[in-house]
Amino acid sequence: MALLKERSAAPAANRPATPRGPGLALAALGVAVAWAVHRVVPGVPMLTAAVVLGIAAAHLPRLGAVVRATGRPGLSFAGKRLMRAGIVLLGLRLAFDDVRALGWATVLMVLGVVTVTLLGTWWLGRRLGLPGDQPLLIAAGYAVCGASAIGAVGEARGSDERDAATSVALVTLCGTLAIAVLPLLQGVLGLSDAEFGRWAGASVHDVGQVVATAQTAGGAALGEAVLVKLMRVALLAPIVAAVALGVRRRRGRGAGAARVPLVPLFVVGFLAAVALRSTGLLPAPALDAAHVAQELLLAAALFGLGSAVDLRALTRTGTRVAVLGLCAWVVVAGLSYAGVLLTSG
Repeated sequence: MALLKERSAAPAANRPATPRGPGLALAALGVAVAWAVHRVVPGVPMLTAAVVLGIAAAHLPRLGAVVRATGRPGLSFAGKRLMRAGIVLLGLRLAFDDVRALGWATVLMVLGVVTVTLLGTWWLGRRLGLPGDQPLLIAAGYAVCGASAIGAVGEARGSDERDAATSVALVTLCGTLAIAVLPLLQGVLGLSDAEFGRWAGASVHDVGQVVATAQTAGGAALGEAVLVKLMRVALLAPIVAAVALGVRRRRGRGAGAARVPLVPLFVVGFLAAVALRSTGLLPAPALDAAHVAQELLLAAALFGLGSAVDLRALTRTGTRVAVLGLCAWVVVAGLSYAGVLLTSG
């Protein structure tokens, strides 16, 4: 009997792993095209282009067949593992002095906007009956830093790849619309350039989308926007830790809970990167190289997630997803605007 078990287990143990090369090659090609799009049209962030290209690749007749047949393992690897590496490098864009420079009023404003957006969007998504982890993932994307937050929370939660892909698609779409809409509202709302920058940093999702939005109002707006946005990015660590703690409690004290770290390793890496940046030891060329690597890793990850979007499945919940996206967008933009007004005195 033992011999029979040994023979039956042997093929599974010796079975070659599905190659990731084709999928990683597709991701690399997608990153190259996304970079080219950004170079030709600077107003389109490379990460946004990467998501859209991933969705397109999965639905083109011949290329979509390649994605499904041989590309999925490598694209899934990119969407998870490369996302973690990109999030770690994202920490090198933030230093503790940046947070202190904002002032306590702005810090409290950002905390309030992130908290209300996160909890409110999560609650509304559940009331609308969105499946799986979509309510939580969409809430994290709107509240913190777009697709990067969705990837981080999805990793801690162990979310289904399709839920993450749908959430990334929605948040990317709304963030892209913000690039076009928010600059048109600066004069209508009576915001100075600095105030507009803080509003963009507090309300737009992805870092690249924040830059694309704020740069329309000049250098002062861009500087304020990036500082406020990086403060939101800093909140990624405690939110992911809270999600991981919730997963542990839900699984109880069994073996499954033991495999869920209280603070995921990539979040530890993110915090270590922030601490390293705060020392001032890294020269500017090293930070520039890390920023380029972060953009490339996240673009590859988002291409992978985009390729997992099933537009046909999305249409079945399309109305509810659209309602949630619109409501969350109004909430984060309205709260951020009110917060900017309150902290501008």
